[in-house]
Amino acid sequence: MNYMFKTGFLGTNAPFFMDVVTIIVSLLPLLIFAAISLVASGKYKDHKIAQIFIFIVSVIVVGYFEFGIKIGGGFEEFSKNSSLPYEFLLGFLLFHIAIAVVTLILWANTLYSALDSNYHFRTTGFQTTKHGKMGKNLSKWIVLTSITGLMVYVFLFMF
Repeated sequence: MNYMFKTGFLGTNAPFFMDVVTIIVSLLPLLIFAAISLVASGKYKDHKIAQIFIFIVSVIVVGYFEFGIKIGGGFEEFSKNSSLPYEFLLGFLLFHIAIAVVTLILWANTLYSALDSNYHFRTTGFQTTKHGKMGKNLSKWIVLTSITGLMVYVFLFMF
């Protein structure tokens, strides 16, 4: 467990686990868009597997992150090294958490409806399926979650 709290590799005073989570959060939108691009190639099964895999890995990463925060003394402990006011940091963290929770709910709902046995992935012509519309909306929320998560890292460890 000590490895988690050694100084990370991104050149800040953030612990190792925080740098790992930050890299994964940064790559998440790219991974999602790569999985979406599989649909354009007609690789619907690969798209499905990729999306489920990314979702599961993301949930595991959030669990790893939460474990690290709890073991590391909580948000208050990590915010001590920032030059920004604690109230601002806490407010922004709550904003990020709200976005992340909405994203998680939308993502789970999108996956659930996609896995429904009566649901069809295919698009017909230029008309997008309900799943496609849900995915486009979800993509925006994933990008927003990623950006706000990166901002929390920057506020805590670069200011």
